[in-house]
Amino acid sequence: MLRLKEEICKVLAEQLPLSREQVEPLLETPPEPEMGEIAFPCFALAREFKKNPKDIAAELAKDISGRSEKYWARVENRGPYLNFFVNYSKLGREVMEELVSGSYLTKWCSRGSNQVVVIDYSAPNIAKPFGIGHLRSTVIGNSLYRIYRAMGYKPVGINHLGDWGTQFGKLIAAYSRWGDKKALEQDPVNYLYGLYVDFHREADGDEHLEQEGREWFRKLEEGNEDAVKLWDAFCDFSLEEFKKIYHMLDIEFDHYLGESFYNEQLDRVVEYAWQKGIAKESEGAIVVDLEKYGLPPCILKKKDGATLYITRDLAAAIYRYQEFEFSQMLYVVGAEQTLHFQQLFKVLELMGFAWAENCVHVPFGLIRFKDGKMSTREGNIILLKEVIDKAISLAFQTIQGKNPDLKDKEKVAEAVGIGAIKFGDLYHDRIKDVEFEWDRVLDFSGETAPYVQYAHARLCSILRRARDLNGSRVCSIDISEAAMLLEKEEEKTLVKHLALFADTVIKAQKNQKPSILARYLVDVSREFNRFYHSCSVLGEEGNLKEARLRLLEAARPVLREGLQMLGIKAPEEM
Repeated sequence: MLRLKEEICKVLAEQLPLSREQVEPLLETPPEPEMGEIAFPCFALAREFKKNPKDIAAELAKDISGRSEKYWARVENRGPYLNFFVNYSKLGREVMEELVSGSYLTKWCSRGSNQVVVIDYSAPNIAKPFGIGHLRSTVIGNSLYRIYRAMGYKPVGINHLGDWGTQFGKLIAAYSRWGDKKALEQDPVNYLYGLYVDFHREADGDEHLEQEGREWFRKLEEGNEDAVKLWDAFCDFSLEEFKKIYHMLDIEFDHYLGESFYNEQLDRVVEYAWQKGIAKESEGAIVVDLEKYGLPPCILKKKDGATLYITRDLAAAIYRYQEFEFSQMLYVVGAEQTLHFQQLFKVLELMGFAWAENCVHVPFGLIRFKDGKMSTREGNIILLKEVIDKAISLAFQTIQGKNPDLKDKEKVAEAVGIGAIKFGDLYHDRIKDVEFEWDRVLDFSGETAPYVQYAHARLCSILRRARDLNGSRVCSIDISEAAMLLEKEEEKTLVKHLALFADTVIKAQKNQKPSILARYLVDVSREFNRFYHSCSVLGEEGNLKEARLRLLEAARPVLREGLQMLGIKAPEEM
C-alpha cells in the first residue's frame, strides 16, 4: 500500500502542521477490513487544535472527502480516526502491471542504492559436526542477505568460522595419540568430533593430557610445522563437509574468514586501545573498563598473554570496515551473546569509530526438537544432514501419495523438504525459541512452506492450462480493463494483499525479520486459495476469465520472488 500511504501523507501534510515524514509513522492498519485499508489517528492533534480528536477527524474528512485522489475511493471519520478506503481498480491496475512486467520490486523496493551491508552468519566450528543449532543463524542470515539484495543493497556474506582456540591443541594431542589417517579421510568431521570427545573423557583422569593439549596449542600459535599441518588438514576437511551442507541448502558465502584470519591483527587492536586511553591493566590482564556504561569489563588480553574471542571480533570489525566500507554490519548470532555484542559495540565506539553505531546484533532464540530421537551423537548433537535427509524422504512420501505421476519427484521432494526446514524456522519471530515438529513443518494445509509452494504450483498450473488452450498466450485482455472487472470480494482482497508486497519486504528489512515476509506469503496463499474456491477461472467465459488470469499472472511473481527471498524454491508442479 505504499502508493496509498504516499498519497495520504501528501494530502494530510497540506492540511496539517505536520510534514509527510511526521504523518507516515502515525498511519495504522485498521483491525477490520470494513474499516478501510489505512487509518490516521487524530489524538496527537488534540493539543495543537484544542479540540476533541473526534471533531478533528470529522473536519478533516469533510475537507478532503471531495478531493479526487488516485488511490483512495473514499474517506470517512470513525470516532477519532480518519479511515481511507482504497480504489481497487486504480491500485489494482498499477500493481498488476508492475508485477506482470517485473518492474514492481525495482520501483518500490530499490532503496539500497548499492550500499554495502556486511552480514556475519552461520559460523560453525571446525572439526565439529554441522548441528541443527547452526540452522537458525544460517537460514536467517541467508534470507536477510537475499532481502537486502532485492532492495538494491550490496550484501557481503561472511562465514566467521570457529577455527582457533585451545580446543585445537586438544584435538591435535588426541590425533597424535590415537589418530587413524584412513578413518579421518573416510568421515573427517564426525571422526574428529569423536576424538575430541575421547580426549575429554580421558582427560578427566589424566592431568598430563590437558597439559599436552595446551602445549600443542602453544606450538600451533608459534607456527610449529607439525601442528600447523594437522590444523590445516582439519580445517580443509571440515570446510569441504560444510560446503556440502550449504550446497544442499542453496546457500553461498562471499567470504569464509575464520577467527585465525585475524591473528596478526590482534596486537594492533590492543595497542590501539592503549593509544586511545581506554585500556588499562587489571590483575595482569589488559581490559577496557565499561562499568560507567552498565557493562562488565571487556578483557582484551589475559594475564598469560592470550587474547579472547572479543579481541578477534574487534579485529574483524575493523578489518571489515577497512575492506568493505559498509553502511551497516549485521551479526546474526544467538540471543545468548547479547552482552558480548554490547561490549563489542561500546569498545568500538570508545575507540573512536563512528561506524560502530551501524553495527547491529540480530539475535535469535534456540531451536528444539519435540522428538529427541534425532540425537545420534554423543554430546546430544542433532546433525543437520540427517534432518535434511529425513525432510526430503518424508516430502517424497507425501508427494508419492498425492501425485504419483509427477515428473522429477525427487527434485520436487528436495525443494519441498528443504523448504519446509527453512520455513519452519523463518516463519517464527526470530527472537523466540522454535520447537521443530515434523508433522507441522511438512503440512500442505498449514502455515508452512509446502502450503505456499503448493499455492504457487496450483497457480502455475492454471496459467499453464490457459496457455495451452489459447495457443501459447495466457490471455489478451489489457490489464487496465482487467482491473475494472475484478469486483468480487475475493478478487479485491487478493489485489490488496498483492499491493502489500513492497511494504512487507521493506518492513522485513528494517526489522531484520524474515518472519514478516514468511507470514505475508502464507496470507497471500490463503487469499489465493479463497479466490480459487470462489471464483472460476478457466470455467468462466469472455473478459472475466481473462481478467482473472491477469490477476493470477500478477500473483505468481509475489509467491515466487517472496519464497526466493527466504531461500526457498518455488516448484511449478507438485
